[in-house]
Order: sequence, then structure tokens, then C-alpha cells
Amino acid sequence: MSSHIQDTLIPKHGGYRKLKSFQIAQLVYDVTVRFCDRYIRKFSRTHDQMVQAARGGVQNIAEGSKASGTSKKTELKLTNVARASLEELRLDYEDFLRQRACRFGCGRTRGGHL
Repeated sequence: MSSHIQDTLIPKHGGYRKLKSFQIAQLVYDVTVRFCDRYIRKFSRTHDQMVQAARGGVQNIAEGSKASGTSKKTELKLTNVARASLEELRLDYEDFLRQRACRFGCGRTRGGHL
């Protein structure tokens, strides 16, 4: 089988570093690690969950991209896992802000009410 035929049988894949979703997920991971180290107790379950959810977003985008050449189903599954991980992280950030709204002054209106 010639090289040209093989190239068309398995499409190019794995270029995840160029994907905006990967780049943003990687930034979210880096920021989350710094945020958790600063505001969440280092060995708490919340710290671990938030960092792992952010990491899961990055890793599953990369793995999905790598799998795309042989299985679109696997690519979609891993992309959905990444989305779910990042949604879990978003909810953790919302919980953090909601629980600490008075201390940080978040969510206050001009009248000072939450």
C-alpha cells in the first residue's frame, strides 16, 4: 500500500496544541492551580477536585484529538468528558464565590445588598 493511500485512510489528527479549546483549557488549568494554592487549603478535597477537573479538561481534549484519526466516536466521547470536567470546575468556582460573597464583596449592588 502506498504512502499516499495510507494518508487518506487515516486522516490527520493529534494537532490539539493548535485548538483554541485546548489552549483555553490549559490556561484555565494553570490559573486554577494558582487560585487553589492561594485560596483553598492545600490538602483539602476541594483543592484536589478543582485541580483534577481542570487537568481533566486539558487531558481529555488532547486524548480526543489524538483518537480522532481512528475513531470519531471516541473523539466525541472524550470531548464531552472534557466539557463535563470544565463544567464541574465552573460550578466549584461559583460555589466558592457564593460562599464567600460577603468576605470578597462579590455580587453586591450599589445599595450594598447581595
